[in-house]
Amino acid sequence: MAAASALRVAVDRYLRHVSIERGLSENTLAAYRRDLDNYLQFLGETGQASGAISSPGAITAAEVSAFSQHLATRAEGALAASSKARMLSSVRSFHRFLLAEGEVQTDVAVETKPPKLPSRLPKAITIEQMTAVLAATDGDELSSLRDKALLELLYATGARISEVVALNVDDVLVGANSADRGSADRGSADRDSANRDSVRLIGKGNKQRIVPVGSFARTAIDNYLVRVRPTFSARGTATPALFLGARGARLSRQNAFMIIRAAAERAHLGFEISPHTFRHSFATHLLEGGADVRVVQELLGHSSVATTQLYTLVTSDTLRDMYVTAHPRAR
Repeated sequence: MAAASALRVAVDRYLRHVSIERGLSENTLAAYRRDLDNYLQFLGETGQASGAISSPGAITAAEVSAFSQHLATRAEGALAASSKARMLSSVRSFHRFLLAEGEVQTDVAVETKPPKLPSRLPKAITIEQMTAVLAATDGDELSSLRDKALLELLYATGARISEVVALNVDDVLVGANSADRGSADRGSADRDSANRDSVRLIGKGNKQRIVPVGSFARTAIDNYLVRVRPTFSARGTATPALFLGARGARLSRQNAFMIIRAAAERAHLGFEISPHTFRHSFATHLLEGGADVRVVQELLGHSSVATTQLYTLVTSDTLRDMYVTAHPRAR
């Protein structure tokens, strides 16, 4: 019990550290916690067998290596390479923290490397397919108008679904919100023109970015705010949330996923898409249209341009396919 307690205290300290120092989102922090809970469970079972693990300092490289092997051979099924890599990354980060804090003398996880993952290109759909999905939300029903605004905004901004469902009405600086300003505030509105027709997104690490919103999304949001949101809002308790469910509560990520899946089915795509498909398509279509990769980086909220450059590989593949298809001596 003492051993479990000592390890648990160390893990809790680590999680507090990464939460404060790195500003991790709740979802990322929860993933770290699940990974380390699995690690502690394994160490607890190892300790029961050997009696050797009594504190963080008692963990050896052999235990870390055994945990890595366990992930590939566990009775409930081997983890996918991506899941194993993520879990070992959490463990390695935890041990680096223990060393930095002076709780241990050596980093026993330094030699245990996560599996190398193949480079996975982001999956985007074509402009024609995206147009069909967006058209699948056409209609005058309240839910259709809401769904249209949601999907148009996702494609217009490349935002993560968590960022969009977290939006409040005041975060949207478009259409009716700008047009309804009084004449006394018109000068201020002009000075703030850089932020008009845009949306304020809060990304990973609570980083804020302002992303422009095009005319299609602007019109859809205006229609939703005027014709739908007041009705939905009256059915629930007061909330500043932008997107609401039919009962007046903030729209959840799960509901947003169902809305997208239903639109894809009505568009007869023949395959499923996810909220991230809109983000990938946003980036790919911008780059194919000639946008600079660093501009796309800012719009997506990527901390490193290397992440955004994955999308340039997608466009290169597209160009190669077109070349092979069109050039008489390409094959």
